[in-house]
Amino acid sequence: MFRASNLVLRIFTMLQAHVYISGFVQGVGFRAFVRSKARKMGITGWVRNLSDGRVEAILQGDRKIILHLVALFKRGSFFSTTTDIVVDWEEQTEEFKEFTKLATK
Repeated sequence: MFRASNLVLRIFTMLQAHVYISGFVQGVGFRAFVRSKARKMGITGWVRNLSDGRVEAILQGDRKIILHLVALFKRGSFFSTTTDIVVDWEEQTEEFKEFTKLATK
């Protein structure tokens, strides 16, 4: 038997957060901070610097944990300063097995 609650769970697990972080977030260990926190929290995906000075991340995992991780972005690494965080929830296009730090785009 198929139940509606199973449908909601299935849809929920297929979403990911696409996050853009602005501020003083490059060259200050922010990506390493994100990777470390994400791995400790069981979040998969990636983080990278953008050429416009922002940091971009894809976060996959439990929605509540992702929201907690994004809240930590406000504090950031020791030397970083976050001025804006944009979170777009989108359909998962691929599944990541770990959390990695990518090269600048």
